[in-house]
Amino acid sequence: MTSKLSDTIGFCILVTPHFNLATTSAFLDPFRAANYLTGESRFKWTFVSTTGGDIQSSNGMSIATQSIADTKDVDPDVVVVSSSWAPERYQDVVLKNELQRWAISGTKIGGLDTGGFILAKAGLLDGKSATVHYEHIDAFIEVFPNVTVTENLFVFDGNMFTCCGGNASVDLALNMLQEMDGESIANAVARYLFHHDVRGPDASQNPTQLEPFGQTTPSLVRRAIDLLETHLENPLPIPKIAEQLNVSQRHLGRLFKAYVGKTPVLYYRDIRLDRARGLVTQTELKLSEVAVASGFSGQVHFSRAYQERFGLSPKKDRIEGRVPFEFRAWPMYNPD
Repeated sequence: MTSKLSDTIGFCILVTPHFNLATTSAFLDPFRAANYLTGESRFKWTFVSTTGGDIQSSNGMSIATQSIADTKDVDPDVVVVSSSWAPERYQDVVLKNELQRWAISGTKIGGLDTGGFILAKAGLLDGKSATVHYEHIDAFIEVFPNVTVTENLFVFDGNMFTCCGGNASVDLALNMLQEMDGESIANAVARYLFHHDVRGPDASQNPTQLEPFGQTTPSLVRRAIDLLETHLENPLPIPKIAEQLNVSQRHLGRLFKAYVGKTPVLYYRDIRLDRARGLVTQTELKLSEVAVASGFSGQVHFSRAYQERFGLSPKKDRIEGRVPFEFRAWPMYNPD
């Protein structure tokens, strides 16, 4: 990927409806800053979509795009697919064919946020390692078993790269910039953007030192949570968890109530249901399969627990959940 500074590097930024604008801008801004700091128009980019025209992002802002049909004679150096909620809606044949054509030609191709779903659907990640936003990792694992999924911020594997999105897109771009133009320019850009702590590809989306309930949570509770989270499909009985941690079940329960605000049983049920909701709204798995994948032995029990936690049935949520959550929070959103 190294090249002379005099070469122009062209990016094709391919966005889907409801893409995350902040994630996309975060990826591009280091290259914009590099142009500014060097006084050269070395990096150029074009926004593309399958339909062309204005594409609305998840925060309601829109950007103008060219149609992917107009790129058939263009061979960019880097193609970046930026997608967010419900990526399966935008995996049409035209997009798949164009991505495969670019891949055959040796173009470097990446996915931001849930863009990895679209790359995987096109067959570009088979046998490779990849990542997506942590909210969608369970769904990605279920739908694409031929891809090795990690919780890293971003992953490079051959000519493919994937990134979980958010501010990690800045880290991704800075790492790419360092490889393209060297450490000096990358450092200058990081300083210009006030991004002083550049994270590498081995950085995790969920660092263990930043666990959800704060630094005061006892290590025993954190270890228990780790065990629960790694046994969602085949739940471990709470007494077994306590035994593995060499603590009484009663003491473990007291710690959970004090620091988590729930009993271990209720916390376990809720994180299994959270996994279930991701599979319900982000995949086409049968609801019976979702129940099993989330550790529920019976469909009736699963549906009742789901309704209790989320206020609607899995079947109804599969329909309404296709609408990006942030849209439903907008004052102007009208489900009719």
